[in-house]
Amino acid sequence: MSGNSGSGGGPTGRIGIGLELDATHLKILEVLRENGRISVSALAERVGISRASAYTRFEALRADGVIRRFTAEIDHQRAGLGIVALIFVTVRQQMWRQFRAQLAQMPEVEYCAITTGQHDAMIQVRVADVAEVHAMVTERLANIPAVKATETVFILDEVLRRPYVLPSDRERDRGRGAPRRPAPASSSEPEQGQGQGQGQGQAQGNGQGLPLGKMRFVGAAEGRAALRDAT
Repeated sequence: MSGNSGSGGGPTGRIGIGLELDATHLKILEVLRENGRISVSALAERVGISRASAYTRFEALRADGVIRRFTAEIDHQRAGLGIVALIFVTVRQQMWRQFRAQLAQMPEVEYCAITTGQHDAMIQVRVADVAEVHAMVTERLANIPAVKATETVFILDEVLRRPYVLPSDRERDRGRGAPRRPAPASSSEPEQGQGQGQGQGQAQGNGQGLPLGKMRFVGAAEGRAALRDAT
């Protein structure tokens, strides 16, 4: 099979070695994110390239390790795993190997990451009920010598979950243009001692004349003067 990169005009050679992604590769990944079982012919049509080029590029993405594997996405609620929890773990620093080995034997662990901050690792688990989380923390994790402390947070709602994100997602967002905040009112600042109390009262009371998301701070002496004027 040829290593030609297709319509991108890239150099020929063996695929899967130092593959440099271009806009066409990213478009292929966008389409596969929607439907990983799409045929090569349909993929080529969606991307706007020939079938041969689509196949070559797809195989290059697999050989290079950009596409690591294909899997199914399930509804965890319907599968009987309606409880999701994050367990933050403090690990004894000389016992990381033991921690990793014990964690690999826990089938309810969906994800684990080493983190910065107060804790050393974050574990995400999916189980049938809260009692299973309690048992895992108090009986299983607590009995691992490598675990020094834990903190558990239950997830109430998974608002957003994407299969993966791509650099092209951000570029497309920039192309659309982010909404701009409203400009501040064009009225000039009142001079010292003239309408100061009224202007400050409006700024503090309803925020009119100020850019969205900004505050106006009033000095203590000015604030007292405004209160005297108001009374």
